[in-house]
Amino acid sequence: MIFVMPVRALRGATTIEKNLHKDIVYETKNLLSEIVQANSISKDDIISVIFSTTRDINAAFPAVAAREMGWTDIPLMCTNEMEVPGSLEKCIRVLMHINTDKSNSQLKHIYLKEAKKLRPDLIK
Repeated sequence: MIFVMPVRALRGATTIEKNLHKDIVYETKNLLSEIVQANSISKDDIISVIFSTTRDINAAFPAVAAREMGWTDIPLMCTNEMEVPGSLEKCIRVLMHINTDKSNSQLKHIYLKEAKKLRPDLIK
């Protein structure tokens, strides 16, 4: 019998104060750590991670944070987002694909700092 574990997606976002390498890496590590802890997942559960940033972030790739955390065998991608008037500035977003037996309603999406404004319905 073959057991197939569902693939689920976790979302998260945070903001940085300044477009500096150290700020991007620090805040991204914090966001990834919060997502992993809140959902009790291990590195082996992670299939891939897509990072997106607003166009005012270009001092470092957010994926550097994941690599520094030891996520060397996980596919990572970084991209820039559309410029929409009035949108949140200096924002880093994450879309993490994981193997889990948890339902979508059991997953905890994490929004930190100013990014809490993006999804107030998910903030507890």
